[in-house]
Amino acid sequence: MKVRFCEHNKGKSKVVNRLRENFPRLDVKVTGCIKKCGPCHKTPFAAVDGKTVCGMDADDLYKKIVKVLSG
Repeated sequence: MKVRFCEHNKGKSKVVNRLRENFPRLDVKVTGCIKKCGPCHKTPFAAVDGKTVCGMDADDLYKKIVKVLSG
């Protein structure tokens, strides 16, 4: 699975670090833009295999990404 974060999205560093630590084989990248400007300025989010996953804060986003990864 691929997890992408926009470099402009707040809270991404905490989530990226936790994912890399707990899922070392996961393809996690921070890019300049992932073309999801709506959620980018409103809430922490990531694109997981192209699907937008949003959280209330960094911890909530991490939990939701893990849930998607678990299937």
